[in-house]
Amino acid sequence: MNNLAILLVYQATWFAAVIGAGHGLWWPGVLCAVLFALWRLAVSPQRALETRLVLAALAIGLVLENLWTGSGLLTYAAPWPWAGSPAWILALWLAFALVIVPLLGYLHRRLWLAALLGAIGGPLAYLGAARGWQAVQFSEPGWHGLLALAAGWALAMPLLAVLAARGLAPDQPGEPTR
Repeated sequence: MNNLAILLVYQATWFAAVIGAGHGLWWPGVLCAVLFALWRLAVSPQRALETRLVLAALAIGLVLENLWTGSGLLTYAAPWPWAGSPAWILALWLAFALVIVPLLGYLHRRLWLAALLGAIGGPLAYLGAARGWQAVQFSEPGWHGLLALAAGWALAMPLLAVLAARGLAPDQPGEPTR
């Protein structure tokens, strides 16, 4: 499958979720994530592995998002169906899991890089959602939330990379085991 297509559909899902949430709508992101998942899993040569990654990412996301919202560091727009981790943010965790093998499969050999990318990229995505579309709000001082996001994503990325590595051939990042 074309990696550019995967990246573009993932980005479209992110924008649908964040812009929708910024307008008080939870469902655009969920709908796009479900359609993305149906498409990715239908054509994926590593369907079982990617399904396991989706389940793991949803579990990690649920724990981290509830930790961040429960501690008051983050508040989400469109908090349906509950005030903790809304459906649209969990949909983004689902969508993110579907880009790990095709786009980030190399990270299982470089866990330090996975942690670094998570620590930088995770908070930047939330900051973009906050500043661009008011989909998330940081409590004051905002750096506390950014630091918590950096720590959470610095743990989540290597964990997901290790889980992905279990289904990848050791000599071919991104390729399935046979």
